[in-house]
Amino acid sequence: MTLCTEAAALAGASAMAQAPRVFTLPRQHSFSPPQVLNPFVQETRLDAKDKSRAVLFGLILLPLRTLGMMLILLTAWPFAVLATSCGCRNGGAPLAGWKRSVSNTILRFLGHALFFAMGFHAKLKGRPASRAEATIFTVAPHSTFFDGIACVFAGLPSIVSRTENLNVPLLGRILQALQPILVSRQDPDSRSNTINEISRRTNPEEAWPQILVFPEGTCTNRSCLITFKQGAFIPGVPVQPVVIRYPNKLDTVTWTWQGNTFLKALLLTLCQPYTNVEVEFLPVYIPTTEEKNSPVLFANNVRCKMAGALDVPVTDHTYEDCRLMLSAGQLTLPMEAGLVEFTKISKKLNLKWDGIRDQLDQFAAIASASKGGRIRIDEFARHLKLPVSDVLKELFALFDRNGDGTIDFREYVIGLSVLCDPANTEETIQMAFKLFDLDDDGVITENEFAAVIRSSLGLPDLDVSKLFKEIDEDKTNKLSYDEFKDFALKHPEYAKLFTTYLELQRCQVQMQSEIDDHTPPPKTPVSKKSSGPKNKIHPQSSEDDNSGASDKKDD
Repeated sequence: MTLCTEAAALAGASAMAQAPRVFTLPRQHSFSPPQVLNPFVQETRLDAKDKSRAVLFGLILLPLRTLGMMLILLTAWPFAVLATSCGCRNGGAPLAGWKRSVSNTILRFLGHALFFAMGFHAKLKGRPASRAEATIFTVAPHSTFFDGIACVFAGLPSIVSRTENLNVPLLGRILQALQPILVSRQDPDSRSNTINEISRRTNPEEAWPQILVFPEGTCTNRSCLITFKQGAFIPGVPVQPVVIRYPNKLDTVTWTWQGNTFLKALLLTLCQPYTNVEVEFLPVYIPTTEEKNSPVLFANNVRCKMAGALDVPVTDHTYEDCRLMLSAGQLTLPMEAGLVEFTKISKKLNLKWDGIRDQLDQFAAIASASKGGRIRIDEFARHLKLPVSDVLKELFALFDRNGDGTIDFREYVIGLSVLCDPANTEETIQMAFKLFDLDDDGVITENEFAAVIRSSLGLPDLDVSKLFKEIDEDKTNKLSYDEFKDFALKHPEYAKLFTTYLELQRCQVQMQSEIDDHTPPPKTPVSKKSSGPKNKIHPQSSEDDNSGASDKKDD
C-alpha cells in the first residue's frame, strides 16, 4: 500500500491539491558522508621564520647533503650491478650465495648512511620478523618517497614498485638489486600478474627475500588510513604490519596529489637541521581461516590494527578517489568533489569506475554554474528544463540526503543508483514511451509529451517546448522510440518522474478495483468513460473523488 499512498499523493498534486506528498527513502548510516578531511591534500605553510631558517640552513646543509647523497649512491651502484649481473636482472630466480649476502649487507649499510646524510634521525620500535615468521611487510601510512626508510630497517626486502622507477639513474639499478615486483598501471593484466608473483614468492620452498608492500597504493597526508588493496593479503600468509610516523613541528616530507611537488618536498627536507622519523614493527598478524578465505576481511582487520597503533581513523577512500579528485579539478569543480569513498559506494551500489567517471561529467555539466561544486534546486531544474515545482522539489529532496538544500557529487551518484538507474530499464522505458504515445501511433508529438509532463508535475500551463526539442534530435517534431530511449539513458534523472507517474496509473486502477470490489465490473471500458486520451489523468466525478479520498484516508 506504500506505492499506492505515494501515487495517490501524486494524483493529488496533479490536481493541485494542498496536501503535501511524502517520498520515503531510508537514510542508511553506511551512506553517511565521511567524517575525515581530504586525505590526498597537504598544504605546507611556511611563515617568515620558517622561510628564513630554511634559507639559512640550506646555504650550508644543502650542498653538503647533496654531495654526501651522490657519493653514497655512486658507492652503492657497483654492488647493485654485481648483484644483477649474470642473468639475474629479470627476477626469474632469487639471488643466492655470496651475491645475495654481500650485496644485501653493503646496500643495507649504505641505505642507513643515505638517510643519515639527508638529516633523518630515525627511531626503530619493535623487531623485524624473519621470513619464517612473516613473508610480507605491510607498511602504512604511505605519505612520501622518504618512506623507503622502512625498507632499509626491514633488511631490504623486495618491494612492489612501478616499472617506471627502474629508469631512474643510479636508483633504478639499486632498486633492481632488491628484485622488486613490478607494477605497470598501463598494463591491464598488471594487477593479476602482481598478485600471482606475490603468491609465488611466498612459497616457503623457495628462497625469495621477504616482500614489502604499501597496501594503500598511493600517498596520503597521514590523517587516516585509506582502503588497503588486497594484493598482500590474497596469499593468506602471516604479515607484519609496519607503521611510520614523522613527529616534526614542520611537515616537509608529505608528498600528496595536491601540495608539495617532489622537488619542493626534497629541498625543504634537506634544508632542515634534522627530520624525525619513527618506524615501528608491530607484532606479526597471523590470519584466521576466515581471513584466509576473505582477503578483504584480512586487509581490513590488519588496517584496523595499524590504525589503532597510529590513533587515526580509517576511511573507504582509495586510489580511484584520487583519480576522481583529479578529474573533478580538470572539470573546474573543487577537487574534493571527487571524494566519494569509492570502495564503499562501488561495493554497496555495484558500480564500476567507468560509470562513476561518466557521472562526474554529468554532475559537472549541471554544477558548472556553481563555484562550490554543489547543485542547488534552481540548477537542478534548469538542467531538467523544468520549473521548480512541488514534484521537482520532492525529487530533489531524494537526492539531497543530508537535507542541506544542495546535492554534492556523492549524493548525486547515490541518487542515480538508488532512485534512477533501477527505474531506467528497457521495460520501464518502453512503458514510459507507451504512456506518452497517447494515440498508439508509434511516435510522440509535442502535445502528447506536454500532456503527460503537465499532469505529472501538476502544472497545466507548463511550456515543455525546449525539453521536447532537445529530445527531438532529427528535428521531425515527433519522437521515435530510439530518440526517447537514448534521451532516457543519457538523462536518468527523469526516470523517477516517469516511473512515479506509471505507479500512479497502476494505483488508480488498483484503487478503482478496491472501490468496485462489491459491485460488478463496468461493461464500458475506462477509456470510453472520458473523452480524453486513455493514458492521461482526468478529473474524477465528485462521487469518485469522495471514494478516492475515503480510500486514501483508510490507507
